[in-house]
Amino acid sequence: MNIRLPAEWEKQDGVLLAWPHATSDWHDLLETVEPVFVAITRAISQFEQVLIVAPEIEAIRTRLIKDGVDLQRVRLYPVPTNDTWARDFGAITVLESEIPVLMDFGFNAWGLKFAAYLDNQITATLARSGAFGRCEVRTLGLILEGGSIESNGAGTLLTTSQCLLHPNRNPHLNRSAIEKALADLLGAFHILWLESGSLVGDDTDAHIDTLARFCPNDTIAYVRCDDPADEHYAPLKAMESELRAFRTPSGHPYRLVPLPWPSPCYDANGQRLPATYANFLIINGAVLVPVYQDDQDAKALEILAQVFPDRTVIAIDCGPLIHQHGSLHCVTMQIPRGVLP
Repeated sequence: MNIRLPAEWEKQDGVLLAWPHATSDWHDLLETVEPVFVAITRAISQFEQVLIVAPEIEAIRTRLIKDGVDLQRVRLYPVPTNDTWARDFGAITVLESEIPVLMDFGFNAWGLKFAAYLDNQITATLARSGAFGRCEVRTLGLILEGGSIESNGAGTLLTTSQCLLHPNRNPHLNRSAIEKALADLLGAFHILWLESGSLVGDDTDAHIDTLARFCPNDTIAYVRCDDPADEHYAPLKAMESELRAFRTPSGHPYRLVPLPWPSPCYDANGQRLPATYANFLIINGAVLVPVYQDDQDAKALEILAQVFPDRTVIAIDCGPLIHQHGSLHCVTMQIPRGVLP
């Protein structure tokens, strides 16, 4: 059977969000983070559906109406949640002979770092509620987060060995076994492994969506640090060298597009936060780009506008998000065309 993991820039039905709430890790930051989720919802709903899950939904509905969001493209589902990282607990949708199938991989909060017993059930709960219509949902034992893989839609995956081979995911599987699983379940016949690169403050063990992203026309947008005094300089230089050495299945180099490096961001305790422009979200007709009230924001927007000339580039202030060590792509999961009823 022909199995394919679509690229993010392919047609979508919607995007999944899990709203922050008082019993999540956002309890002390709700006033600053909720406007970010409102902005994300408003932007996405201009182009496609938004599915929002949260333990209590009426206050969210009221908030969205108050903030002028058109609810005609918003679906709210009362679902118990631990946190907001939909990228990693949301279903990864493959196409089997172009028919969508939702793959419900295991989510253990990046190796039992945090509670995830509710988030790990969200896909199954949504399926029981009819959110995915008649689409098949498969529950799988493999631990795999959406933020850990990038697909070009044609059988190539980009990932990091630091994440996928970390013993806190699937300690019983070596590289060959992981590659076989990715081939069998996602149709990946060409896997590009990055051995270098990670962001300080990232809880995910080097998710690829914080570092390097597939874009159309054999393009990879990636973070580059040009400050030799920065602790990221050497590992990201090594990552850049690896990207330059990668080849497409036909033997051609990728077109590499470096993204700017924002100024260091810190929390109240002086811990560095993982601000990255690579954590953008591609939707129908638009690209949502995280910005941080930084001097490099405008340059990042300009570069991504050139990479996606057929899409509207929308800036989303994600300064509050990085205080829980993630950004825009981390809190969203796209749902490909043909899933939503």
